[in-house]
Amino acid sequence: MMDKCQITDRASQANGEQRNLKNTTISHTTSQTDRRSFLHQSASLGAALALNALATPSAAQPNAKKIKVGVIGCGSVSTKYLPHLANCPFVELVSACDIIPERAQSAATKHQVPHHYPHIDQMLTGAPFDLFVDLTDMQAHERLNRQALEAGKHVWSEKPIADSVAAGQKLLELARKKGVRVWGAPTAVQSPQFAFMAKTLAAGSLGRLSAAQASYGWRGPDWAAFFYTKGGGSLPDLGVYNLTTLTGLLGPALAVVAMTSIVTPRRGIKDKGEIDVTAEDNAMVMMDHGNGVFSHVQCGFNYFTPHEHDRTDQGHHTITITGSGGTMTLAGYDWAPHAVDLATREQPKFKRHADAKHDYVWQNGASLVAECLVTGREPLFTPEHALHVVEIMTAARQSQETGRRIPLRSTFKWPVVS
Repeated sequence: MMDKCQITDRASQANGEQRNLKNTTISHTTSQTDRRSFLHQSASLGAALALNALATPSAAQPNAKKIKVGVIGCGSVSTKYLPHLANCPFVELVSACDIIPERAQSAATKHQVPHHYPHIDQMLTGAPFDLFVDLTDMQAHERLNRQALEAGKHVWSEKPIADSVAAGQKLLELARKKGVRVWGAPTAVQSPQFAFMAKTLAAGSLGRLSAAQASYGWRGPDWAAFFYTKGGGSLPDLGVYNLTTLTGLLGPALAVVAMTSIVTPRRGIKDKGEIDVTAEDNAMVMMDHGNGVFSHVQCGFNYFTPHEHDRTDQGHHTITITGSGGTMTLAGYDWAPHAVDLATREQPKFKRHADAKHDYVWQNGASLVAECLVTGREPLFTPEHALHVVEIMTAARQSQETGRRIPLRSTFKWPVVS
């Protein structure tokens, strides 16, 4: 069984990556083959930042075996993160912060965190810590992440990392200037199931690739209004997982065509009563990965499913990749994967692989980056990949508004798994 804080050693991938950095956005070439060759040979900003940060000690890069962590946002997501952080051998929990003071105090007491604060300003000037873990409402991520970077803290952010690619690039540039690191959820590319799927594709086991599809939805949360207001929506809450997984497997997207809608215009929220829904609760996104390969993601807050959203034991197929020589499907959600089923021309009966249900959990990101900061081993997820997914979601909404196919400019180092 894999240690819950274990990550893949990517030191070999970092060789030759000490070069000048200009921008995290790279224009797509007219040839997808040339583009992917370029990506394979180029170093990402995230990897180079890693080398710089690890080679140059700073206030936020202590030479210690544990990283001091401050967590902001003590709501529902923190109930998964805090136990994982508390059990990680690379982490020392220092502070908890929430705009509802009682919630911060309760989380601190439960997880033996010595300090708690009602505001980020007090947190950043309070007990010293190294890694800022942002678990707040998604509309607040960009602002809070920027403030933490300005204070010289490493940042792990729940999704999305920023509201736009341009804003995200500024965060990465700020991190470089401050000598710190920034990463964003999700971490789906870290699962053993993702690794198996990536290696199967690289081996050509599916023949000539043509299409992939993914789906994630349920009836929607009733504990917070931000899911349904501007800056929220089913794309950054749900679709972000599938978009990360499919681009991680098939490569960065060249263009997006999408439709989004609001199926349920009013929602009941526990602490607010009924609210107007202003962010999409239904989305269909098609991506062009080049070389004739298309993928499709659907997500929404209007899906009945017998598999409860908060359970991780569901085993139905949620992602399918098809080629001329085979089909591969993921059992379980990519944030809670169970196994991969593979059928090929040579072995037409589906066979199960990577059947390791408990080797990966979605709330592992902050623990993994703490390990990265201590050991120097790089996680597979990068801030550039997170920003590419942000651009896809932005383009999907633009496609709905204009009825057009939207070209993309951002990219990330691919393939993710060698």
